[in-house]
Amino acid sequence: MGKLFGTDGIRGVAGEELTADCAYRLGLSLAEMLRAAKNSKPKVIIGKDTRLSGDMFEAALTAGLCAGGTDALLAGIVPTPAVAYLTVRLGADAGVMISASHNPSEYNGLKVFGSGGYKLSDETEQELERMILGDIPLSPPSREIGRVCDVSASISDYIGHIASVMAETAPVPGTFKRVLFDLSNGSASATAKKIFNPVTMYGWHADFIAYDPDGININENCGSTQMDKLCELVASGGYDLGVAFDGDADRCLLADERGNLIDGDMIVARLAVELLREGKLTGGTAVVTKLTNLGFHRAAKKYGFSVAVTDVGDKYVLEEMLRGGYAVGGEQSGHIILSGYATTGDGQLTAAKVLSLLAKYPEQRVSELFSVMQPLPQITVNVRVPASMSPDDRKKLISVGSIAECAERVTAALGDSGRLVLRPSGTESLIRIMLEGECESQLTSYAEELKSAILCAVESADDSKTA
Repeated sequence: MGKLFGTDGIRGVAGEELTADCAYRLGLSLAEMLRAAKNSKPKVIIGKDTRLSGDMFEAALTAGLCAGGTDALLAGIVPTPAVAYLTVRLGADAGVMISASHNPSEYNGLKVFGSGGYKLSDETEQELERMILGDIPLSPPSREIGRVCDVSASISDYIGHIASVMAETAPVPGTFKRVLFDLSNGSASATAKKIFNPVTMYGWHADFIAYDPDGININENCGSTQMDKLCELVASGGYDLGVAFDGDADRCLLADERGNLIDGDMIVARLAVELLREGKLTGGTAVVTKLTNLGFHRAAKKYGFSVAVTDVGDKYVLEEMLRGGYAVGGEQSGHIILSGYATTGDGQLTAAKVLSLLAKYPEQRVSELFSVMQPLPQITVNVRVPASMSPDDRKKLISVGSIAECAERVTAALGDSGRLVLRPSGTESLIRIMLEGECESQLTSYAEELKSAILCAVESADDSKTA
């Protein structure tokens, strides 16, 4: 077993790369870590999304926690940000979300939150990993066995928290909007209809699609990673806005009234402009990642706010926000963090803030509201590599030889009018190519060059192993 924690917890194909034994050992290891810090019986919230394997991992994780002398508080099917919220709300010592987020149903994952509702630091994850892998011996108590408690009713607290965000804005009398929500057959299926109803949504009308999970249809041709259907339905159905979440509802993307995509960069830009107008953009700064579109930086210059740039991953965005005390940050994928309301990315919170914007400026169409940023053409190509390659192996692969030479040529050709970001995925067996510039056809050509170079390098590496 190689390195466990990626950029967003432990993740892999359920039963193969991620096993029940790993979940059990995580529970046991987390229990020991918490007992050492607290010197009394801890309690841990457990939530899950709608994947078929969720029950298996919940049972294994619960067994590990209880064997380690820790109480397990089962929240059931909930969004990832609800686990973070309830960890704080219920005074738990940690929270674990069982989800592989936007990945297909055969994957699953384990995300751990500390007592403050924040994701664990890299250092804490590394210590947990050593315990799980057996590098640090575990000594579970022989008599202090943990109990299991059902806390699923507490999700009403989270629902009320998100609904209260919309209540902060008083709508203009007589306005009416129609909104279509895509729940990705995931965690939002348990909460969204209760949050986004005519009473909380200023009397507006809401319709929903992809809200009937069966254990295997999560993220299947729906949700924030598959926006085509939602965009088409919004345009053809005369809706004012489309809202899509991913499998665990920590992401949110939008479709305007014409069916055009509004990505995370555009959402953060619009929220930053509004916060600046309200005098609430702390430090005059928004936090984004190195993959954020150059159009965002142009918008920041135009409207007069600063930009802090981090590595890819919402945990790194949050770390920078906490360091600087900043109010808003996020990723193009739709991980949006509003630090005044949440400790992690929250898709339904983002949707609530967008709806409050729409109520504040009812005369503007969604396309007009989000026109503060004009994105440059940007393409992303994912190149699959063998699952046996670790994140470190993937990083080494792209840093030397023919791939590095090809990347240098492309970067030189783009000059100041574009850029290339070539990186290994932290959660999947992929090399990600991101290209940005003025000419989309040129970007496509460069992407094919890079893809060919990567595939050739992988084939050469395989040949050398079998020789």
